[in-house]
Amino acid sequence: MLEQLEALYKEALAEIENVQNTEALHEWEIKYLGKKGSVTLMLRSTGQLPKEERAAFGQRANTIKEALTEAFAAREKAVQDAELAQDLEAGEVDVTLPGRPQPTGGLHPSTQTFRELYRIWGDMGFLVYRSRDVETDEMNFSLLNIPEHHPARDMQDTFYTTEPGVILRTHTSPGQIRSMRELGQNGTQPIRVILPGMCYRNEQVTSRSEMQFHQLEGVVVGKNIRMSDLKGTVTEFARRMFGKNARMRFRASYFPFTEPSMEVDVECFLCGGDGCKMCKYSGWLEIAGSGMMHPVVLRNGGYDPTVWSGFAFGMGPERMTILKHGINDIRLFWSNDLRFLEQF
Repeated sequence: MLEQLEALYKEALAEIENVQNTEALHEWEIKYLGKKGSVTLMLRSTGQLPKEERAAFGQRANTIKEALTEAFAAREKAVQDAELAQDLEAGEVDVTLPGRPQPTGGLHPSTQTFRELYRIWGDMGFLVYRSRDVETDEMNFSLLNIPEHHPARDMQDTFYTTEPGVILRTHTSPGQIRSMRELGQNGTQPIRVILPGMCYRNEQVTSRSEMQFHQLEGVVVGKNIRMSDLKGTVTEFARRMFGKNARMRFRASYFPFTEPSMEVDVECFLCGGDGCKMCKYSGWLEIAGSGMMHPVVLRNGGYDPTVWSGFAFGMGPERMTILKHGINDIRLFWSNDLRFLEQF
């Protein structure tokens, strides 16, 4: 049997040298090293030999099996390498080329402006307070000193719901009442917050107006707050936003929830105040509306207006983005046109 084993060994080695593919290699393994393979069966027949021959035969059989196992592993690697090379050559794939980069999204231009506003107001000590988009008529108008039939309501065409008294907010100003009531702790604590969010008005959609738009409102309530504090705060913001040499202009205005009220302009940063198409040749760009908080609004927020005072301001992030990048159509912000969005 030892002679048969040696012959089988030579046969297996000769045969594996001619194996050229994975399928043939698998068949060779079953034929010689499988559970019913030739070498395996000869090992199992060791017990049939005379006692004095078993040790030598068993030792040699195990050695041959290990040698064939090593030959199989070596041939397997060679076959796999050859098949891989063939596949690469057939497919003309250059594995040394860098992989294709995965496309990544970008921040919406309004979001970019918001983040810049958050950074500036955060550095100035303001807390971000988020209020709800769906509001009550009372919170959106009445508590802000805009009672029913007030002419200021005509300026804000409102989206009403089927639920009586429930509307989509027309401005972020309801957040004034909510922030004062929640953070002011029944009119006992000063607050300093900004109120970002989306607003909705039933307006005709044109290149200059949309039925949805962002606003960012600011509220400051404390003791001995004066108009000079409002002007200084807004001026500091403008210089951080538009440059340290930015010039400011304040114009008298009217808002039901502030008294006195004013509009805030910054010198046009495109023409330096000389006049251009962006500033309509006036040399100034309007950036915010503001004013000292009306006593009625303070009282509705939980504060005693004889002890506390405050100011509020509001600005449009889309308007700032339009001014910054020279965008001529506000509808582009919500059209989901990648040709527009990828510019930012």
